[in-house]
Amino acid sequence: MTEIQRCDWVGEHPLYLAYHDEEWGVPSHDDRHLFEHLILEGAQAGLSWLTILKRREGYRKAFSGFDVEKVARYNRRSVERLLGDERIIRNRAKVKSAINNARRFLEVREEFGSFADYAWRFVDGEPIYRGPFASWHELPAETAESRAFSKDLKQRGFSFVGPTIMYAYMQAVGMVDDHTSKCFRRRSARERGAAPS
Repeated sequence: MTEIQRCDWVGEHPLYLAYHDEEWGVPSHDDRHLFEHLILEGAQAGLSWLTILKRREGYRKAFSGFDVEKVARYNRRSVERLLGDERIIRNRAKVKSAINNARRFLEVREEFGSFADYAWRFVDGEPIYRGPFASWHELPAETAESRAFSKDLKQRGFSFVGPTIMYAYMQAVGMVDDHTSKCFRRRSARERGAAPS
């Protein structure tokens, strides 16, 4: 029996395995999913992705199922509630950023019809297939596309959207396929093309 080969960043944790095998690099055009990752990637700043994956369900419950319209209506009392919620990263700047970004997200959606239509312009509407890379150590921390995406988001008032965060975001939602050359997902992510539900 042949052992399944995965990207070398994955490790053995079941949450990492499921995330890598079912979601990472799969193109998503679903605004709720895109908003979820905007919150989660911002929350990750300075932390490991596994730390965020372990709290993902907590984030889902704390942030109204990632319903952007509900989150955009959060107020000061909501911030204090979230800062007392042990299921999430209780960092005031990150919590306030999530609410601010929800409001900016709605503005983008109003202008472009959907956040997906806006975001995918930064890769000309199609996933970028780089490499293939032999190891995650070869992957860039940011690219021209993530810098352009970051710059535009910042001009629109978003926060926690630096070019490195946005490159991780682009990988997560399938705007970029950075599965390494021997990973079984490199081709299947491209073929599937469907966003997770």
